[in-house]
Amino acid sequence: MSDGNKKLELIAALLRQESTLALATVGAHGEPCVAPLFYICDEKLALYWLSAPVSEHSRNLARNPTAAATVYRHAENWKDIRGLQIRGHVAPVMDPTQRRDLIAAYSERFKLGAVFKLAISQSTLYVLRPTFFRLIDNSQTFQNRFEIVVGMV
Repeated sequence: MSDGNKKLELIAALLRQESTLALATVGAHGEPCVAPLFYICDEKLALYWLSAPVSEHSRNLARNPTAAATVYRHAENWKDIRGLQIRGHVAPVMDPTQRRDLIAAYSERFKLGAVFKLAISQSTLYVLRPTFFRLIDNSQTFQNRFEIVVGMV
């Protein structure tokens, strides 16, 4: 396995282990906005979440479809800090079959029952296709990190 593939597998493992990302978007006047969201990821490391179209981050993404995100483990000690910084492009998932399958996987992962059925039907399913990853893992050494520009592995 190449070094690039090993790095991608470390990224994939962290994305599978965690459930929440902090999504950063840019507001209408250039102000930053961060929102915590449940997500699922696919084998290409794309991240998916559901949001109301009227939420601030959804309105921001309608104006500017680029975003940054972070996924990390809770830590009480600097040696336990392990997480990802991500940048990429965001779009709504429009294909009805893909949307149905992804929402089924999302609902199963987060145990969303019938109570959420109406909310889900009124939500937009988004995909973040990463163009950049930075993994930080202080359990190895302080500031242990690597970066990957997607397509450059």
